[in-house]
Amino acid sequence: MKRILITLPVTEHHKKRLEGTNTDCSFGYVPLSEVTIDMVQNSEIIVGNVPASFIAASDTLELLQLNSAGTDAYIVPGVLSSKTILTNATGAYGKTVAEHMFGMMMCLQKKLHLYRDDRVNGDWNDYGTVTSITGATVAVIGLGDIGLYFAGMAKALGAYVIGVKRRKSDCPKQADELHLMEDIDEIIPKSDVIVSFLPNTPSTYHLYDTEFFSKMKNSAVFLNGGRGSAVDQDALLSAVQNREISAAGLDVTDPEPLPPTHPLWREKNIMITPHVSGSYHLPETLDKIVEIAATNIENYLTGKSLKNLIDFETGYCK
Repeated sequence: MKRILITLPVTEHHKKRLEGTNTDCSFGYVPLSEVTIDMVQNSEIIVGNVPASFIAASDTLELLQLNSAGTDAYIVPGVLSSKTILTNATGAYGKTVAEHMFGMMMCLQKKLHLYRDDRVNGDWNDYGTVTSITGATVAVIGLGDIGLYFAGMAKALGAYVIGVKRRKSDCPKQADELHLMEDIDEIIPKSDVIVSFLPNTPSTYHLYDTEFFSKMKNSAVFLNGGRGSAVDQDALLSAVQNREISAAGLDVTDPEPLPPTHPLWREKNIMITPHVSGSYHLPETLDKIVEIAATNIENYLTGKSLKNLIDFETGYCK
């Protein structure tokens, strides 16, 4: 009998889907805040982002199904044993994260953030010229599920979309051009919006640095909905303050939470949300995660191939 620990905030409907026909398994539903080391060490299958320190290369754990797309905390050597299979929730977050970042982009383009700030003091200002998504060149760096969703919305509103990814493939219908990461220097100066959905890996650390921002248009907007570690935040702050770029929108920072005294908070042309674009704020996201998890549990128990298998070298799906 497989012991399966579920840490998602599931409903009875979700439980039925997870348990399916797996009557020979023991399912335990425990809120993440109440999970203990013993629970983790005694489980053969876990669904949810339990603390990596609780796993400690457990020989019991056979399958860890994350509820996130990011895997960085779990691919560190010594966290998972060689026998543990790791899968993530890629495919669940495209809509919710992309829409959040798209809304942030349009807010910055129309300077709504400045007018919203003026509401506090009842100031009546005119901030002048704005930009439009229609006719803009939008570079989407990280063309996975989230990036494709964002690209599709931008293209639908008349933007020229340039997709950037690690591996060569056919250009998807959501983009007008597709490039590899090594082409990024030629894409930066012609982009009106640059949005990043990159994970936290050694190759993405501080990819967006002083040199990167210096190549952007001074009218351009930069967005990060991937991981905060990809951005040199001092370089970004300087670029916005010195008007090397127009504005920036961040749903992720490094560290998280961002300390209340951090200067990023006080820059009027930088919007920050506290890593809330994903999670379960859009209810259908949880439904999608449960479906991925249920499918992988079924497939694992019956010897079939799994969805979203993680390559430990890259942190991406294989």
